Amino acid sequence: MTDESDAKGLLDPEDWTAFRARAHETLDRALEKLERAGTGRVWTPVPESVDAQIKTALTGAPLSSANVDDALASLLPHGVGNTHPRFLGWVHGTGTPFGLLPAMMDAAMNANCGGRDHVGLRVERELTSWVSELFGFPDTASGLVVTGTSMATIIAMKVARDAALNFQSRENGIDGAGLVGYTSSEAHACNARAFDMLGLGAAALRKVPVDDAFRLNVDALKRAIEADREAGLTPFAIIGTAGTVNTGAIDDLDAIGEIAEDQSLWLHVDGAFAASGVMSPDVSPKLRGIERASSIAFDFHKWLHVNYDAGFVLVRDEALHRQAFSSRPDYLKAAERGLAAGNPWPVEYGPELSRGFRALKIWAHIAEFGTKRLGEAISHNCRLIERLASLVDDTDEFERLAPISTSICCFRYVAAGLENAQLDALNEEIVIRLQEIGIAAPSTTGIGGRLAIRVNMTNHRTREQDLHILLDAIRELAPAAIEAVSHP
Repeated sequence: MTDESDAKGLLDPEDWTAFRARAHETLDRALEKLERAGTGRVWTPVPESVDAQIKTALTGAPLSSANVDDALASLLPHGVGNTHPRFLGWVHGTGTPFGLLPAMMDAAMNANCGGRDHVGLRVERELTSWVSELFGFPDTASGLVVTGTSMATIIAMKVARDAALNFQSRENGIDGAGLVGYTSSEAHACNARAFDMLGLGAAALRKVPVDDAFRLNVDALKRAIEADREAGLTPFAIIGTAGTVNTGAIDDLDAIGEIAEDQSLWLHVDGAFAASGVMSPDVSPKLRGIERASSIAFDFHKWLHVNYDAGFVLVRDEALHRQAFSSRPDYLKAAERGLAAGNPWPVEYGPELSRGFRALKIWAHIAEFGTKRLGEAISHNCRLIERLASLVDDTDEFERLAPISTSICCFRYVAAGLENAQLDALNEEIVIRLQEIGIAAPSTTGIGGRLAIRVNMTNHRTREQDLHILLDAIRELAPAAIEAVSHP
């Protein structure tokens, strides 16, 4: 017999000792980047030399090991910038140095977690139980680790759609079903996209007006449901938002939950980032009612800082969830013993059979930091955003455009003598210049017909000094930006 220790794949290293040294050097490069995450530029544009290197690597002939390692290292400075403490724009998580460790174990196992009986499925099941308890769901709830809230929303809405149509839609489609759903006019675009992709049509998701706090207007919701019923349509779902994209507002989930129960509608909560606030004493009270949801979609890679990508869908009724997706042809048939055991499989709760071991990094992240420490990081962000709001309010140079709900502050720089359109152009120009010089990376959005500088705080590295650096930089850039928009 051949000694298994001598078995070597065609793509395995010829010299394991040399490869170990190479791997250690690569790890050191990654750690060096993260250790210096608070220094230098936030965002660094990709130079032509790196573009050329990316193209050269795909010519077909392999590069030398040294050249591959240099090419990999050349990519490190040119990410989106979200590891930097002054990445303050889109709702991105920051990740952690610890995330490198489960990533290495994941790569070593290379597990397909669509099915079969192995440790990957067991970790994901325990994680699902943990998430269910976190949100006050019953033990019988089901869940799935997915790429992010966009995919989680599609999965949840498919369950809701199929349940509303008694699952006939799986075979017969939805032609003429007349299903309609409801969400806030401030809700994320992934919700309408899910309706589109599920054949319902984006217009079937009604955009309900919001109140002064940018939360879904409950009275307007009731009127919309009544109007659709009178028109002969079939309301089937309400999508509440926990953390809107523009302002971070959290809908009154308790009130929406009551309406959903009274009307026998599916209540889905888009909690992409703020649902994680259930771990924070600052945010948790604002989430009252989330435990009434039929399903929740959220991301571990945002406010909980698990490395990308790591989303989750939680469904209250496991039987409905499985009925919406389960299909076991002969080559995937269940068994009581052997590798085909471990049923039900994750593929019975979502569209993917080939899926990585995403649950590993989430499980390890929770084991490393615990809910208390993760919640404290969320609370720290909330205190920082309140501090930013007070700094903005304390000067005539800035105007705040929305109340603070969670971790987002929307404001603009104001200059005398400029019309609203010019102020919009001015603030757009300031944000672009902030990004281009690399000092900070906020984003922009529209609030009440005005362009806002949008600062989001889902970054565990940000400190108060970063807020002062941001505002000082805006002041310094403003004169040249005013000149640019006044005399283009």
